[in-house]
Amino acid sequence: MDEAGSCASGGGFRPGVDSLDEPPNSRIFLVISKYTPESVLRERFSPFGEIQDIWVVRDKHTKESKGIAFVKFARSSQACRAMEEMHGQCLSPSDTKPIKVFIAQSRSSGSHRDVEDEELTRIFVMIPKSYTEEDLREKFKVYGDIEYCSIIKNKVTGESKGLGYVRYLKPSQAAQAIENCDRSFRAILAEPKNKASESSEQDYYSNMRQETLGHEPRVNMFPFGEQQSEFSSFDKNDNRGQEAISKRLSVVSRVPFTEEQLFSIFDIVPGLEYCEVQRDPYSNYGHGVVQYFNVASAIYAKYKLHGFQYPPGNRIGVSFIDDGSNATDLLRKMATQMVAAQLASMVWNNPSQQQFLQFGGSSGSQLPQIQTDVVLPSCKKKAPPETPVKERLFIVFNPHPLPLDVLEDIFCRFGNLIEVYLVSGKNVGYAKYADRISANDAITTLHGKILNGVRLKVMLADSPREESNKRQRTY
Repeated sequence: MDEAGSCASGGGFRPGVDSLDEPPNSRIFLVISKYTPESVLRERFSPFGEIQDIWVVRDKHTKESKGIAFVKFARSSQACRAMEEMHGQCLSPSDTKPIKVFIAQSRSSGSHRDVEDEELTRIFVMIPKSYTEEDLREKFKVYGDIEYCSIIKNKVTGESKGLGYVRYLKPSQAAQAIENCDRSFRAILAEPKNKASESSEQDYYSNMRQETLGHEPRVNMFPFGEQQSEFSSFDKNDNRGQEAISKRLSVVSRVPFTEEQLFSIFDIVPGLEYCEVQRDPYSNYGHGVVQYFNVASAIYAKYKLHGFQYPPGNRIGVSFIDDGSNATDLLRKMATQMVAAQLASMVWNNPSQQQFLQFGGSSGSQLPQIQTDVVLPSCKKKAPPETPVKERLFIVFNPHPLPLDVLEDIFCRFGNLIEVYLVSGKNVGYAKYADRISANDAITTLHGKILNGVRLKVMLADSPREESNKRQRTY
């Protein structure tokens, strides 16, 4: 017998090396007695499901068992149930030492996993945005006992992002949910909570602030000449009418990738909201979901990064995820945001053109100053300049600041605005309010939103008490 050891005898299916982990978590790792024969393993583990292969690891020279074996099942749920029921059991009355059973290590996992491993019990699903946690629990409780359900929500609006987690008490229950639930849920095993990749969204916001304070503004992604050639080619080369368009993208790769790698690729396009790496139980491919704050960024990312080679030689596939949005309305918003961003960029790069934009050029027609899908309050009068400051807001612009008159028009709508100003040479600004409620309303409404093609981050600044200690600003 060779190094591979004892194989399944009986003429059944024998998986190749490339399919040992297909589906993932379908192979168990056993620590057994050196004297346990393969026939006993087959007899004790066959009640849990179809066995595709048994491999007893043997010494190269003596051919004696090393007390280690692998059992490959046809389904992940079968392997998980075998682990749950056989771990710590004795295979025969003559055995004095119980066996150990783990889910075998795969190329995508760093070690063997046991019954207590959260990575095997927590699944990630795509759900309708109307779902509540109770709806999610009701849908998935048929597969086993649920420890908890949670829905990912927008931190500002509290609205569901159409994504959720379900944590089961047993790995076999999570595996059955993935195998048997409706394919529209796209259920996969979730990444562990304690992984650093979970904080990518928070890192994005903090890094953005550092970039805007310490570096040059990003290059405008949609200059007039490039945008015409780039987006006009879509209609020629792609059948846009038959493809759903949304802010969410599905990413597929033949090579598995981490969340940090996915983030670094798609953060090239401004407006990235979040990304999530998914694990497909039926293949070793890399899968992920990417969402942008606006449809323009999503379309640009889709057509720029689809077919991109990462790593070299491996092309990634990028497609839209249909979230039920109206494609016509999304395209209208995309065009509005691109034009507004270009006009704002013209003002920022050439202040002499501001008069043209404000008065509509020689035709005298006035352009709308604010283009956004945010519901803004009506305009209100500013507070007198001598009014005491109750709250200061710090504003970050991406990719460039808004014109000062547009900025004042936006922030005065919440009432009690004393002053709003930009920091010269930086993509940041400040707003002073005479009332804390008005300032908080501005944060709630504007934080993370797109206005005139510019994404705003609005947060509390230093307290007014520290204002007198700061150096007078210069323009």
